Amino acid sequence: MLKFSGKSVYKGIVLGPAAVLKKTDQQVRRVKITDVDEELHRLLLACEKSKEQLRKLYEKAVKEVGETSAAIFEVHEMMLEDEDYLDAIHSMIRTELVNAEYAAAVTRDNFSEMFASMNDDYMKARAADVRDVSNRLIQNLKGEEELDFSELAPSVIVAEDLTPSETVQMDKEKILAFVTVHGSTNSHTSILARMMNIPAIIGVPVDLESIHSGMQVVVDGFSGEVIFEPDGTVCNDARKRMQEEQEKLTLLQTLKGKENVTLDGRTINIYANIGSVSDVGYVLENDAGGIGLFRSEFLYLGRNDYPTEEEQFQAYKQVVQTMAGRKVIIRTLDIGADKQVDYFHLGKEENPAMGYRAIRICLKEQAVFRTQLRALLRASVFGNLSIMYPMITSVEEVEAIFEIVEEVKAELEKDGITCKMPEQGIMVETPAAVMVSDELAKLVDFFSIGTNDLTQYTLAIDRQNERLDEFYNPHHPAIIRMIQMVVDNAHKEGKWAGICGELGADAELTKNFVRMGVDELSVAPSMILKLRKTIREMKISP
Repeated sequence: MLKFSGKSVYKGIVLGPAAVLKKTDQQVRRVKITDVDEELHRLLLACEKSKEQLRKLYEKAVKEVGETSAAIFEVHEMMLEDEDYLDAIHSMIRTELVNAEYAAAVTRDNFSEMFASMNDDYMKARAADVRDVSNRLIQNLKGEEELDFSELAPSVIVAEDLTPSETVQMDKEKILAFVTVHGSTNSHTSILARMMNIPAIIGVPVDLESIHSGMQVVVDGFSGEVIFEPDGTVCNDARKRMQEEQEKLTLLQTLKGKENVTLDGRTINIYANIGSVSDVGYVLENDAGGIGLFRSEFLYLGRNDYPTEEEQFQAYKQVVQTMAGRKVIIRTLDIGADKQVDYFHLGKEENPAMGYRAIRICLKEQAVFRTQLRALLRASVFGNLSIMYPMITSVEEVEAIFEIVEEVKAELEKDGITCKMPEQGIMVETPAAVMVSDELAKLVDFFSIGTNDLTQYTLAIDRQNERLDEFYNPHHPAIIRMIQMVVDNAHKEGKWAGICGELGADAELTKNFVRMGVDELSVAPSMILKLRKTIREMKISP
């Protein structure tokens, strides 16, 4: 058995096969060869296999995300046919009498370095493509099987770390648990795990080279332990505990269809946070009253160009139609910080969490913003849609946003396109927004408090920095007082205020939030019924 300890970000226990995601560049040894023709033939076969894999990925992507997003696989296939790239590998094999793996690795490094040093941002971005294609080629030369999530049986994902774009593209139905070497309790992967109600452990000091896909692994989200190749006793104990957890979940299902009302009659709205259209199933399955945070940036991740107005419209329309009249609050684009997208050309920032992100990008690059607003206003006709703007710091920002929205609506009407002005609110996630929330409440229809960023900015702690986890305290008195201030200022103007950060699912604070007057809690779908149970068993008055 191989046993490791890490930090749990979602409790639960699971036993299943590991799917080890090794994202580092393929490491190869330089080997002297004697048969050049044989080595070139090996290279040819590996190229053909790589292209076949890319064609399958393209076909799958076209069905799931459309031709535009799938185009990256066509680009990669073209790279494997590029004469300069192939000539460099061929020449090295012939002149230096080295194995194809080594020649491909050196060519990878040379070409990616060349692209990375160019002034043109588009060409710089090609460096990552060269590395990706080359690693695929080397993997096939070495005879290693590709980790294909589309063909994967339900598995425990084990990786160094996972980016937002990677987690967005995964088939969530096949993920039993997450185990990562790095990461923060507030990372995208952690949030995804909590949303999906699956165990997740970060900071696990496992050498990925010492394990392989297919190994049995126990992930214990209660103790923070990960056990590879567990013995019979450990497996039997895990199965017993998994059965007990399933029985608890079954009991929670009895709360479906019940109201979120306290023993003394106070009703609280419980909504769900989601990250893509496909997550709506989790919302309905867990009987959420609506969607309190729909992260629209999923439409921008994992692709090479901006999503069109029509692509966005279809996605938003599908969500509001599926929710059949229940409230759907869509947050406008929140790119930046930990969510980097190459084609936005944001550039490197020393402190991206406090940099060029979210509404700041939208107000500066209005063409992108207006395209999204057109799609949202069009989709609002098909259901109960609300728009929420992130990272607000001033009244002037809100006034500028509303002016743009009015212009977009007028343009649509002039073009004869049916649209509707939806309810508009803001995320309160900066101390500045808290302090002027009395003025902001006069302008907007609602507040949704983003406790993740509010905690980060109030405590001056980068929530992506795993070294600071012990200092990141969302229960800090300053955070609680800020929430109370926002709720009070909203109510003075007859507006509602909710919480859409991870703190909303904190069982220790649920009763406090209800007593503070919070009107809505938006949480991971997996937490809906647990919150309902807490609320139905409590009294507001002592």
